Amino acid sequence: MIIREVEEQDAEAFLKLLCEVDESNNMLFSPGERKTTVEKQRNIIIKFKNDPRSAFFVAERNDELLGYIGIFAGDLQRNKHIGRIVIGVSEHSRGMGIGTKLFQKVFKWIQGKHFTRLELTVIETNETAIKLYEKMGFIKEGMRIDSLNIDGRFVDEWSMYKKI
Repeated sequence: MIIREVEEQDAEAFLKLLCEVDESNNMLFSPGERKTTVEKQRNIIIKFKNDPRSAFFVAERNDELLGYIGIFAGDLQRNKHIGRIVIGVSEHSRGMGIGTKLFQKVFKWIQGKHFTRLELTVIETNETAIKLYEKMGFIKEGMRIDSLNIDGRFVDEWSMYKKI
């Protein structure tokens, strides 16, 4: 397995992976809600590749994308030290250390880029993800009450951070 930056030619496979991870019902997008086209996804990838303070990485094995991690930098003077993280691993690839390897890639990538804080959110019942984030050094900062409406029911999210 390799961890590498996502490329333009990955647009179709990357979009497929994003939609597959959405099916977990633990992400911001509801299952089937993502309406991005391959061309739009390609443009998003290009935008990230042209931003020196944001990136998307994918885990790949045998030409199959298994997981992803994205880091989005704040773009204002007051928040440009913050990197916002989004991560997802395909259901059939969970429990294989992919999430850990994706985080390790981001931790290496941010070196020398003046980040002092990483942030993410996670649905409070997603124990597997919370354990991974805590293992990677993230700390629960506070609860975001009724932050998402999933299947007609409001759910809470943990806001988590890691100081760099």
